[in-house]
Amino acid sequence: MSRRQKHQAIQILHLEDSAIDHQIVVRALHKQGLPCILQRVETLAAFTELTGSTAFDLILADYRLPGFTAIDAWQALQQQAQQPPFVLLSGAIGEAAAVDAIRLGFSDYLLKDDINKLAHVIARAIELSEIRQAKERADAELAASERRLAELAEHLQSSIEQERAAIAREVHDDIGGSLAAVKLDLAWLARHHKDAPSVAHLSSALEMLQHALGASQRIMMDLRPPILDQGLTAAVQWLAQSFQKRTGIATSFHATFEQFIANKAIQLVAYRTAQEALTNIAKHAECSAVSIELTDGEGVLTLEITDNGRGLNKAMLNKPKAFGLRGLHERAKTVGGWLDISNRGGVGTSIILSVPLLPDTAPTESQP
Repeated sequence: MSRRQKHQAIQILHLEDSAIDHQIVVRALHKQGLPCILQRVETLAAFTELTGSTAFDLILADYRLPGFTAIDAWQALQQQAQQPPFVLLSGAIGEAAAVDAIRLGFSDYLLKDDINKLAHVIARAIELSEIRQAKERADAELAASERRLAELAEHLQSSIEQERAAIAREVHDDIGGSLAAVKLDLAWLARHHKDAPSVAHLSSALEMLQHALGASQRIMMDLRPPILDQGLTAAVQWLAQSFQKRTGIATSFHATFEQFIANKAIQLVAYRTAQEALTNIAKHAECSAVSIELTDGEGVLTLEITDNGRGLNKAMLNKPKAFGLRGLHERAKTVGGWLDISNRGGVGTSIILSVPLLPDTAPTESQP
């Protein structure tokens, strides 16, 4: 019994049409040492009115009353804001009916012949009710915490993408523009200085400058790839081609549609998922082949990246700093999707992103 129950009288509403039976219950509980205050009602209207205006710790009810049953009272109680535990105490109920009542949601039942056990039944019903309420509060708090974390993750992802876009613009406009201007000046110098030392130095400078231009373009593409403006299919295909060129790993790509009509957020999540998956494959998979499939079926966009490498074990997935894959899970949630990681018995890994599509975000089918 909780501390509140030990030091305070339990408030019990007794639904009973017999005054004699009510007094028997009062004396039995007093004899059993349970501190309680019982208030008796015998009509459904009085029961409904009192449970709506007064807080009770427990409802104790006979099963059959004039014109209604405890089932009717329990159903009326479900309409109230407070729903204390509900215990049946009856001499006119069969075991089958009692079991049905428990399945319906009653806390417990006791035959009047076993009234000497009533205090224990009441204490147990209240204790279980408090445990259930505590769990419900904990579940509600956990759900609220998860919602706040999801909102924070979405905000952070959005902020990161905005910052990436801003940096990409700066790389393109400032650094790219400056490097292009330097390249023009070096080209002018090369045209006007034909001596061997100048030609050698200018050739080396132009080569380094071209390397810097290429690096700035790669950085810009990683930050905010302009190819996304051409659609998700083109962007993921470019990722596959770039990955194969960079790593030498055979990479195939297949899509069932050519253009993704709407929802830039879904496009970006799919692109980042493919990008992160390929990065992980290059670092850890030790594979010789990768396949990427972009499909839509039954109103769900699916991106699947599969390799034939050594696979992922649970220890790798649960590493404390395995933020890449966790980040993909959070990214998927921001657009109402989910991520599955399938380890195919040590012979490869599949990362599957699934995102439900609204009618106005359906892809345009590829032409055969």
